[in-house]
Amino acid sequence: VQLVESGGGLVQPGGSLRLSCAASGSIFSIDTMGWYRRAPGKEREMVATTTSGGSANYADSVKGRFTISRDNAKKTIDLEMNNLKPEDTAVYYCNAERGLSAYWGQGTQVTVSS
Repeated sequence: VQLVESGGGLVQPGGSLRLSCAASGSIFSIDTMGWYRRAPGKEREMVATTTSGGSANYADSVKGRFTISRDNAKKTIDLEMNNLKPEDTAVYYCNAERGLSAYWGQGTQVTVSS
């Protein structure tokens, strides 16, 4: 499974960005897909995940600001990020899970700064 992210960049506080992730390869039976992030000096953390059935889960720090969406047919997930804060600055990684296997994208940088 290959995951390719796009959409990162520099944005001012209060701004918005949309991240996209496309899965390819042996993508059968992929269940959970989601976004994780790693800020400088911190551990990687879950941002938002979604199952093939449409259930979504968000980190408390992003609830009400971020929205994850999924297209099962296209095997893509997007992360709409609104009202961005400097503490959202991190490398964002796309993740896909199939059984006990986890797959990761190469990451895309999001920087929130004035």
